[in-house]
Amino acid sequence: MNSAAIASLNTTTKIWMWQGFPISYQTQGNTGPAVVLIHGFGASLGHWRKNIPVLAADCCVYAIDLIGFGGSAKPTPGQEIAYTFETWGQQIADFCREVVGTPAFLVGNSIGCIVAMQAAIASPDLVVGVALINCSLRLLHDRKRDTKPWHQRFGAPLMQQLLSIEWVGEFFFQQLAKPEVVKKILLQAYKRADAVTDELIDLILKPASDRGAVEVFVAFTRYSSGPLPEDLLPLLTCPAIMLWGTEDPWEPIALGRELAKFPQVQKFIPLEGLGHCPQDEAPDVVNPILQDWILGHGA
Repeated sequence: MNSAAIASLNTTTKIWMWQGFPISYQTQGNTGPAVVLIHGFGASLGHWRKNIPVLAADCCVYAIDLIGFGGSAKPTPGQEIAYTFETWGQQIADFCREVVGTPAFLVGNSIGCIVAMQAAIASPDLVVGVALINCSLRLLHDRKRDTKPWHQRFGAPLMQQLLSIEWVGEFFFQQLAKPEVVKKILLQAYKRADAVTDELIDLILKPASDRGAVEVFVAFTRYSSGPLPEDLLPLLTCPAIMLWGTEDPWEPIALGRELAKFPQVQKFIPLEGLGHCPQDEAPDVVNPILQDWILGHGA
C-alpha cells in the first residue's frame, strides 16, 4: 500500500470556520510536536499526501487549504476578502491558535513559504520554526520589474490588465484547466516524470471547477505587490531551513542561495535533480530531512 493510500485511511478531513468561511484541513498523528503544511499556488492539502503519514508517526500533522484553494471557500476577491499574503498569513496564525492550540512548525512550498513567514511574523508566539521548500521568489513583483528585460517589464502588466477583463480571464483559465495542459505544466515543474500521475492531475483540476475559482486565479495573477521573501526573512524571530530542488525552472536555486545568507536560515539544503515541488516529487528525500529538523529542534 502506498503512502497516499495509507493517508486516505488514517487522515481525517475536517472543516474549520474562519471569518465566516469554511476552511478544509486534514490532521493525522496524536503525539509529538505540531506541524502545519502549507501548499503552493494552484495546489491544495492533497499535495502533502505523501508526507502526512510519514511525519505523523512522530508529530501531530495538519495540512490546510488556504482560502481560495482546494476544498476551502473561494469568496469574491476584493469584496468579501483580499487574496494577499497578509490574509493567508493571518489565516495560518488563527488556525494555529484556534485549531492546533500549541506552537507549531510551519512547512511551506512555493508561495506557502511566504505565507508561513508572514504567519510567523504576525504571531511569533505560535511558530517554533519554518521550513521553506523552493520558496517563491516573486520574480514578477513590482519592485523586481525594473531588473527584467523590457518585454517582461511591459508584458506582465499588460497580461495582468487583460486578465482583469472578465471574459478574457475566464477564457484563459479554462484553457489552463485541462488535463493535458496541467500535465504539460507539471512535467516542466517536476524532473521525475513518473511523479506526474493522473492522481496528481486530478488533485490540481478538481478545485478548478468550484464556483469562484476563476476569480481567485485572476486575483492572484494580478497580485504583484505585498511582501518579498527578502523582506520577511530578517523579521523572523524563529529559525528557518530551506530546501531547494536544483532543477526548479521557476525559482532558480542561485537566487535561493542568496536568501540563505540571512542569519535566520540555519541550513540551506540543495536537492539534486529535483524540481519545484520536491516534497511530492521525492518524498523519500524530503521527509527524512523534515523529520530530523523538527525532532532535532524539539530535542
